[in-house]
Amino acid sequence: MKKNAIAGHSFPSWEAFEAHLDRWEREVANVRIHGTTGEASIIRFARDEIHRLKPLGGQPSFGSLRELTRVVGNDCAVEIDTNSYSVPWRLIGERVAVTIAAGEVRIRHGLHQVAVHKQSDGRRLRIVDSAHLDGVAGRNGAVRRAEIAAAVLAPSPPPSLLRPLAEYEAVIGESF
Repeated sequence: MKKNAIAGHSFPSWEAFEAHLDRWEREVANVRIHGTTGEASIIRFARDEIHRLKPLGGQPSFGSLRELTRVVGNDCAVEIDTNSYSVPWRLIGERVAVTIAAGEVRIRHGLHQVAVHKQSDGRRLRIVDSAHLDGVAGRNGAVRRAEIAAAVLAPSPPPSLLRPLAEYEAVIGESF
C-alpha cells in the first residue's frame, strides 16, 4: 500500500487529485522496473507499442456510440430519446438498426443504410427528410376525390327538416 498513488494522501480539490495522479503516473508508475519484464513500462511502451497505435480517423470513441433496434411506426419514423426520425415509408412495420454516433443518427435495414439525420439536442421533436414520404398519399395535403372536394367547397343549403326551437318549446310547455 505504501507505493499506491493515493494511499496516505488527502486532496483539497478534484483538480489537485488529478494533478497528483498525473505526476505520480509520470514520475513513479511509468519509470519503476516491472517485476515480470525487468524494465520500465514507459521504455517498453516507447520501444514496442507506440508505433502500433492508429488514429481513430473520425470514428467516435467507444463510449459515444449507441446501437439500437427499432420498429418503424405508422408515421414513417422511429423514436429515439423522445424524438422521431423519419424513415422511408415502405419500411413501416419493419425492424431497423439504429446507430447513434458523432452527432448523427444512421438507420439501416438489413445491409442498406436507409436514412441519416443530424442528432437532435431537443426533446419531442420530429426530424423529417421529405424524400422519405415520396409516394405517400396525402403528402401534399388531404386526399379527396374531385367530386367530394367540389361538394365541400360549395355552400350547402340549410336542411329542410330542421324546425325552429319554438315548436319544441310549445310541445313540452317550457323553454330550453
